[in-house]
Amino acid sequence: MSPKTKSIMTDQDIERALDRVALQILERNTRAGEIVIVGIHTGGVFLAERIQKIIEKREKISLPFGSLDITLYRDDWSRVSQNPIVKKTDIPFEVEGKTLVLVDDVVYTGRTIRAALDAIMDFGRPGSIQLAVLVDRGGRELPIQPDYTGLEIQVESDEHIHVLLQENNDIDKVVLEQAG
Repeated sequence: MSPKTKSIMTDQDIERALDRVALQILERNTRAGEIVIVGIHTGGVFLAERIQKIIEKREKISLPFGSLDITLYRDDWSRVSQNPIVKKTDIPFEVEGKTLVLVDDVVYTGRTIRAALDAIMDFGRPGSIQLAVLVDRGGRELPIQPDYTGLEIQVESDEHIHVLLQENNDIDKVVLEQAG
């Protein structure tokens, strides 16, 4: 049987969610100049750039931005592929003592975030690390929770969330793919 898809976030829903997340980041961190934004490849990078722009426009400041590839930090990379595709990590600023906001598109088991935390520590020790995600789909295997969430939804283990963004799909929407 072919999978069924159902839209769970429109472009407007995504925009509203990112605006809300950016505002929550600012409310929690009164010293906006100490914030650095890091997106996890691939979907988290595009969302992190959007959050960075929202904060910069609102606060009229410049925020450091970086991207992080966690492929070789994953505890399951050899099970996923014998020839992993490694993307570029680019963190062109000091993380030491900063408030680092880590951004990803979907949080599920927590393994991607655990790998990201390991990778970040290779760049120094931030004052704090906060996690922002567009979708929290539940189903954690590790005790990791986002600080900022655009949408929280309970999804079965055989269902998948796909975040489609203009930067790589020419459309903004989030879909739930149901098996069967």
